[in-house]
Amino acid sequence: MNRYWLLAGCLIACFTGVTGCPAPAGAAGGYEACAAIDDDALRLRCYDEAAGRRPKEPAALPPAQTTPAAVSRPSILSRMWQLDDESRRRRFAIMPYRQNYLLPYTYNFNQEKQTFEAANPGTEIQNAEAKYQLSLKMKLWEDILGTNMDLWGAYTQDTFWQVYNTGFSSPFRETNYEPETLLNYRTDTDLWELRSRFIQLGLNHQSNGRGMPLSRSWNRFTANFGFERGDFNLILKTWARIPEKESEDDNPDIASYLGYGEIWAGTVWRDYHLALMFRNNLRFDENRSALQFEVSFPLLQHLNGYIQYFAGYGESLTDYNHFTNRVGIGVMVKDW
Repeated sequence: MNRYWLLAGCLIACFTGVTGCPAPAGAAGGYEACAAIDDDALRLRCYDEAAGRRPKEPAALPPAQTTPAAVSRPSILSRMWQLDDESRRRRFAIMPYRQNYLLPYTYNFNQEKQTFEAANPGTEIQNAEAKYQLSLKMKLWEDILGTNMDLWGAYTQDTFWQVYNTGFSSPFRETNYEPETLLNYRTDTDLWELRSRFIQLGLNHQSNGRGMPLSRSWNRFTANFGFERGDFNLILKTWARIPEKESEDDNPDIASYLGYGEIWAGTVWRDYHLALMFRNNLRFDENRSALQFEVSFPLLQHLNGYIQYFAGYGESLTDYNHFTNRVGIGVMVKDW
C-alpha cells in the first residue's frame, strides 16, 4: 500500500516541477522535439515545459531609485536676507550687506574741487582717484517673538581717495559712514508678475565725520521692499528725513537733491551680474536725478571684475549738491 502512495507522490511531484523524479511518460516525445532546438535558452525552456515545469517569472526589478530633485540655489534676495530655510545661518555671523569693492582707478569728468580746496588751502584736487566700499551686516535677533521678523545691524563705508595726487600727500578726499538698524519682515506672496520677499523698516544715520565747513550728516527713517522673479530682483528703497535743529543742520536742502527714495534692479546674464540704481527728487521746478550702472563678472576665485558708472547728485555727502559723472574699474569681493 505504501508503494502506491509513494508512486502517487512522485507523480504529483513530477507534474509540479520538483526535481529528482522521472519525467512523465507523455513527456518523452517532447524531449525529442526539444533536442532539435539549437538555441540554448529556447531548448532549456522547452525541456522545462515538457517536464511540466512553469518557467520562472522574471524577478521583479526593484523600484527605480528616484533621486530627489536637486535643491535649487537660493535666490539672491534669499541669500542676502536669509529668507528661506536653506539660506538660514548662524544668527551672529557677519555677512556682506551692499557690495564690497575696490576701484583702484576712477575718473570724474565733473569733479567738485572748490569745497575741498577752500577748506585745505594750497591743495589741488585731481579728477582721477580711487574709490572703495566696505559694507557688512549681522543678524541680531532671529524670528522675533515667534514671527517672520529678524533684526539686523548694518554698516557701510564709502571712501574717495586721491591716491594719485602724490604732490599733496595723496589725501582721503571724502569718507562716508553709514550705520543702520533694519527690522526685516519675511514675505512670500505674488504681486502681479513679481514675488514679494521682504518688507524692511529701519533707522539710518549717514555722516562724513568732518568738521565745518566740510561737515555733512543726516538721519532717516527707511522703508524698503524687495521683489524678485527668477534671476531678476527689484528693491524699492524709501526714506523720510528726521528733522534737525536749524542751527545743527549741515545740509538742510539735501532732500531736494537726493529725494525720498531710489530703485535698485539687478539680474544675471550668462556670467555677468548687472545692476541699475535710479533716484529722482520728484520735483518739477528743480528736477534732479542720479543713476548708477554696475557690471560684475568672474575674475579670480574670490573676486569678480567690477565696472561702475555714476551720473547725478548725491554720490557722496560732500558732493550731494554737485553733479558727478564718474566711471571706475576694479574688483568686487564675491558673496561669501
